[in-house]
Order: sequence, then structure tokens, then C-alpha cells
Amino acid sequence: MVVTLFTAFPKGFAAIFTILLAPLVIALIGINSRGAAFAFRHYGRQTGEQIPFMTRTVALASFLTPFAFGMAVTATATGKIVFINGIVQAEPWFWINPFTLVGGLVGTAICTYLAPIYMTVHTEGELQRDFRRNGLIAGVVLGFLTLVEIPVAMVVAPLFACRLFAAQSIPFVAMAVIFGIMTLILLWKSRFLWAQIAAAGTVTLTITGFAAAMYPDLIIGQLSLSAAAAPPATLSAFLLVFMIGIIILVPSLLLLYWTFRGEPDPELHR
Repeated sequence: MVVTLFTAFPKGFAAIFTILLAPLVIALIGINSRGAAFAFRHYGRQTGEQIPFMTRTVALASFLTPFAFGMAVTATATGKIVFINGIVQAEPWFWINPFTLVGGLVGTAICTYLAPIYMTVHTEGELQRDFRRNGLIAGVVLGFLTLVEIPVAMVVAPLFACRLFAAQSIPFVAMAVIFGIMTLILLWKSRFLWAQIAAAGTVTLTITGFAAAMYPDLIIGQLSLSAAAAPPATLSAFLLVFMIGIIILVPSLLLLYWTFRGEPDPELHR
């Protein structure tokens, strides 16, 4: 995502990473803390030391990272970022408001929603039932938060709210609702593989609905995608490399997922 932004939309990258540096640094700290704690937790299990601390660090970082990313993304839709004489400006702490806070919770809820649903396919028995229950709860919470975000947007980000119900966005919003309800039904009936597919569709459509409401802007009302884009020669080269990368990366990721698809070891939790 970062590479795409600074290569294909350099002006947008400069503006976003300047004005939203604080939440993005928080997200970066969360990413690094989670990775480090996860690794040290593995070695801590061998010595029996610092496991509770590492577990808490992983949990906190797992919440902090998507929350900060969610705040940063929704901050671009508030209309509070402006360009004055070509320089991006905003009020201090503008990225902390009800709209971005709910957006941060939505980002966290998306991760909390996907994780247990995907784990239902790899587990059985009581553990599978726990993941099923957590997936149902997370689905209801995610639906509630996205619903709450709408009236909050009407107050804090009126332009975004107006676009959200425009013809370009409303089909994705409606389909996200349908897929979300479908996922809950499939989970309730223990159709876990289909629930996994429907959950992925729910998240994809939710993000697409947000993107459609932002279109044609990268920073709403201030910087369009065309204005932020790199020169045509750069975009052509980027698309070529991107397509080659997909051809190499997608099979590699599938192989990685298939290789490390092992089932959870109950002995590790004792």
C-alpha cells in the first residue's frame, strides 16, 4: 500500500504522511511491537519467562495497529485537511474526533471479525465453537459500528456522508450489509467455509464502499486522484511491474499459506 501510494500518487503520499504522521507512527510502533513480542514469546515459552508480558504486548499491539490505521484513513474523509498555497495544513489533533475514533474501532473490528471466522475452518470441537461464537459477536459489533459511523459522518464529515449515499457508493454499501447478514447466517448454521468467503466479501465491500464515497478524491474535497497521480510514464512502468509482481507473489503467498496451514496445538495452551 505504501509503495503504491508513493510511486503512483507521490503528491498524495507527501500530504498524507505529513499531516497524518502521528497516527501512522503509532500504527508502525504497533506493527513492530507485535512482531517483536510474538518472536520473544516463542523463545519465552522455552524458558518459561515473560510470557504474560509478551502476550499482553501482542494483544495491545493487535488492537493499536488497526485502530490507528482506521483513524488515519477516515481522517482523509473529514474535510479538515486543506491545501493553502500548495501546502497541506490542518488543525493540531484534527485526526482525533468522533468520526475518526469510530473509524479506528471499525478497523479493529474488521480484524476481530475476520480472525475467528477464518479459524473455524482450522479447528474442531470446543475450540471451533468458541471461534464461531466470537465470530458472531464480532459480526454484530462490526455491523453496529459501521451503522453508527453514518450519523457521525453526517455531523463531522458531511461531504463524505453525502457521497456515501450517492449512486456510485450505495450499491457497495447495500451489498456489504447483505454479505454481513449472510455471514452471520452461515456461521449460525456452522457452514464455516462459506462463512469465511462471505466474511471476506463483507470486508471487501465495506472498504470498497468507503473508497467509492471518496472517489474521485484521495483527500476529500482537496486532492483528487488525478491531481495526486505521478506522470503517465511512471504510472505505466508501475502497472507493468505491479502485474509482474502479482504473477510472482500470489502463487508464493498461496504456497506459503498451504505450507503453514497446520492445525493449532492444544498442548501450547496448557
